[in-house]
Parts: sequence; structure tokens; C-alpha cells
Amino acid sequence: MNKVLVLVAMAVLTISCTTKQKQETAKTEDNKALVLTIKEAQKIIDLPLHCIEQEYPNKLGQVLGKDEDLKTPKQLRPIFYGCFDWHSSVHGFWSIVTLLKQFPELDKDNQIRTRLNQLITEENCKVEQAFFEDPDNRTFERTYGWAWLFQLHGALLQWEDPDAQRWAKIIEPLANKLVNRYQEYLPKLVYPIRTGTHDNTAFGLSLSLEYARQQNLKEFEHLIVSTSKRLYEKDTNCNLAFEPSGHDFLSPCLEEARLMSKIMDDTTYTPWLKQFLPALFQPSFSLEVAKVSDRTDGHLVHLDGLNFSRATCLSDIAKKVPELTYLSAIGHKHFTASFGNITNDDYMGSHWLGTFALYTLLHQ
Repeated sequence: MNKVLVLVAMAVLTISCTTKQKQETAKTEDNKALVLTIKEAQKIIDLPLHCIEQEYPNKLGQVLGKDEDLKTPKQLRPIFYGCFDWHSSVHGFWSIVTLLKQFPELDKDNQIRTRLNQLITEENCKVEQAFFEDPDNRTFERTYGWAWLFQLHGALLQWEDPDAQRWAKIIEPLANKLVNRYQEYLPKLVYPIRTGTHDNTAFGLSLSLEYARQQNLKEFEHLIVSTSKRLYEKDTNCNLAFEPSGHDFLSPCLEEARLMSKIMDDTTYTPWLKQFLPALFQPSFSLEVAKVSDRTDGHLVHLDGLNFSRATCLSDIAKKVPELTYLSAIGHKHFTASFGNITNDDYMGSHWLGTFALYTLLHQ
């Protein structure tokens, strides 16, 4: 019996030491917290500036209903025609706007502002909006691109700059249309989409919830919160061992956990998380950084994006649950593993990865 007690005591001591060691590691990593500096800002902004007016290569992603639908990307989408596809162009604009607001010295000669003025016009936005009126393309970019358009509109509204306010007003009709489209869609969504790519329901809801709260869109916020609870509140035992898939840039488990951290209070979120992702609470928890075997492959390079989005999720979960502070250190490793890889060397990654890196840096 004494031997049993000794073994139990040793096991408890081991767990305690492991947990303490993780907490100390987290503190050490916190001292090296990810910070957005002018150096990182310049590196990131160069990526969308390189492609927002690069028309080809381009993945249109539209449904053709008649011969007249065959047009060039710029004819179809005179604002968001660059950066390979519509959603990447949209969040490329978001990156530029976000960085210019924080670091105006990035545009000392006003060349960037001039380019944005030439692109974001009422005439161009009417063409963009008309595309979404096409009955064959009502679901175009649902919901990933919609959510990034909200982020762009919100960033413009929060920038106290005459040009930014004018651009926001120009884009507002399209943003309002997509809010209405989202509100029509969510009540019909019986099951969540749990992929690790664009269709992921939790990711779109998370970005859209930020916008709804920022703009005080109470009806939209209530719908997002109630839908999230309906779709996810009863979920249990999400298995991170099955992640990632071969071209994921989102973690289905962690994106859901991050979303729920935004809509649940502290007393309900921690018990829910213990049921949904019990692995996070194990002293031995670890998460291997995703590996990219070929950065010229447009799908395989998604895994660099996964490292960024995981870092964002782990940071937000750690903020919500103090006992999981060591998750931030794991997220830090994911971020640093991929940040050095975002360059203009290959278009398949350069046209979008900067946005995900920036979003992570803003949520540390």
C-alpha cells in the first residue's frame, strides 16, 4: 500500500513539475512576444502592393450563365481583380489600409494612396456590386470573402483619414449587401462546414462577429452568436490528431474554439473547452509545426498559413483561459516557423500569406 502511495505521489509531482515547466516556458516566450514593428510592416505591405494590380494569373471562381459573362478579371472586378483571386485581393487591401493607418511613414510620397484612389471609386464599386446581383453568383465567396470585405470596411471606418472615410462610404453598399446575404444564409445552415480551408464556417463567423461588434450591428451580432451556439455548443472531443489535412490553412478544431471564446463568458467557456478539446489541458500537450514541402505549389503552401492561423487561435484561447498560458508559446513557434518564408519569391504564397501574418500580429 505504501508503494502505491509513493507511486501516486511521484505521478502527481511529475505532472505538477511538467505544468510548472510549461508555465515557465510560456513566461520566457512572453518576453519575446510577437510585436508588429515598422520592419515587419514594410515586409508585409510589399506583398499586396506587388499584386493588387496584377491581373494574371487569376482564379475567377465564377459561374458562367451566358457568353457575356466571359470577361477579363479587371472588367468583372475593377477594384478587387489582383492577387490571384477576389478574396485575396480584398484582404490585400485590408493589409495595406491597416498598415498605413498604423505606419503612415510607409507612404511618404503618397504613391500608395494615389493607387488606392484610382481603384476605389464609386463607378468601380458599382461594377463589383453588380456581380453579386447575378443570380448565378449569389453564393460567390460565401462566407470567406464576405468576412474579409467586412474586415476591410471596418478598417476603413476606424481610420480617421479623409480618403479612408471616403473609401469606406464607397464600399459600404457592398458591405451592407453581404451582411444581408449572410443574414439570409445563416438560418438555413443546418450543419457547420468543418474544413480547413475557405469554407470553414467558424472562421467566417469569427471575422464577421468582430465587424458586427465594431459597427454595433446588433441584429447581425445576435444572429452570429445564436448560430454559433446552435452549431457548436454541444460539440465534444475534437481530435487534433486528425489535423492538418494536406492543404489546410485553418484548424477546424482551433477555429471553433476561438470563435466560442468570443461568445461565451469565462464561467461557461472553460468547461465547454475541456469537453471540446480536452487535449489542451493535458500537461504533455504539444502541437507540431506544420511543414511545407513545396512553396511553389498553391495548395501545399497553405500550411504556412495554417501556422499563422494556429498562432492566432492559440493566443486568443490562452487569453481566455489563464491556465493555458503555455499555448501562446506554442503559437509563437508556429508563427516564427513560417514568417521567414513570406517573400515575393513565389506568387503562390506571396499573394496572400502576408495578410495572415499581419492578422496574427494584431491579435497577440
